Amino acid sequence: MLTVNFKLFKIENGDRFLDVGCGEGRHSFEAFRLGSHMVCALDMDDVSLRKTHYVLHYMDTQRVSNGSWNVMFADALSLPFKDASFDKIICSEVLEHVADDERGIRELVRTLKRGGVLAVTVPTYLSEAVYWALDEDYYNHPGGHVRKYKAQELMDSLRRNDLAIYAIRYEHAFHSIYWLLRCIFGLKKEKARVPAFYYKFLVLQIVTKSRFAQRMERICNFFFPKSIVIYTRKI
Repeated sequence: MLTVNFKLFKIENGDRFLDVGCGEGRHSFEAFRLGSHMVCALDMDDVSLRKTHYVLHYMDTQRVSNGSWNVMFADALSLPFKDASFDKIICSEVLEHVADDERGIRELVRTLKRGGVLAVTVPTYLSEAVYWALDEDYYNHPGGHVRKYKAQELMDSLRRNDLAIYAIRYEHAFHSIYWLLRCIFGLKKEKARVPAFYYKFLVLQIVTKSRFAQRMERICNFFFPKSIVIYTRKI
């Protein structure tokens, strides 16, 4: 399940691509699949990095791409790269976790080439406000969310750091429902029947790539999206 739309965030042959806070590698896999370029995926979760490494290695052995890749443990607040190292950067669902998001944005911009593209995604303010109100376990745990973003505040922060916004999208309305159910029935009760049943629907929708479900979610994204995606270019 991709949060960033690769039709708006176009990967070209020869690009150096960085996935900051890659998680289990969904955006890195898609970037690697799309052409001949270098993919670098980083995170601070060892289990996620192992999964990302496994899949990228498998894709490499299957000749999915003739590009190169690297997976590393690193902190988004102190990226281990020289200035202007990358043509394209994705930072998806990360800034809401870090202690100093302004520093995080500065690091992203520092490592991005002039004219390069950065896509940032965070949870919407409304979805976060609802989940925080329903169950404190949603944010009150190690590694949890430390802030809620209003769209204008995040856009202002990006613009302050020499980024020009060229597109904004809202995504994952169906996931808003899932996390709403999780919070209603208790976030720690992972096997609660209603959210577990709905989760099966989510998986089915992703696996089958149902066009009807995709159309319905695009409509729902106007009303209760889970994430906002901001596409920017370094000035």
